[in-house]
This record gives sequence, structure tokens and C-alpha cells, in this order.
Amino acid sequence: MLTAIIRVSIREGVLDPQGSVTTATLKRMGIQTVKNVSFGRLIKIVFDTDDKKNAESQVVEMCEKLLVNPVLEDYEYEISEV
Repeated sequence: MLTAIIRVSIREGVLDPQGSVTTATLKRMGIQTVKNVSFGRLIKIVFDTDDKKNAESQVVEMCEKLLVNPVLEDYEYEISEV
């Protein structure tokens, strides 16, 4: 079995309202060393196969067709054996 960990993040230059509010709140809390907070998400997919190349192509297809908004988000992934 293989596990894919996909990290989805807001593209550089795209407004992240949740991150902006969190950054401002942390500064108001007295944590002045925080420069920027950005939110994203982590997706874990378990494959019932040992074919890493096939799993990788499926991850790319899933991300490009469903899991990621290419206008607003970037993604990176890692595939490892369970």
C-alpha cells in the first residue's frame, strides 16, 4: 500500500483573508515576530497498490481535476509506502 500526502496552499499573490486576520490577531496578542500566516490544507490518500508510478499519476489527475483550484492554489505531494 502507498500513502499520498498532498499539501494545498494559497498561490503567492492571492489574498488569504483567514491568514490576514490571524496575523493581525497574533500581533494584537503581543506576538510581534509573526510576519505572515497562510492557511492551506493537507489531504491524505491511501492507495491499495504498490505501483508508485501509477499512484503518482492518479494524484496529479485528482489534484488537477478535483482537489485543487489552479487559479487560487498550488499543491505539492509526497508518496510513500505504508
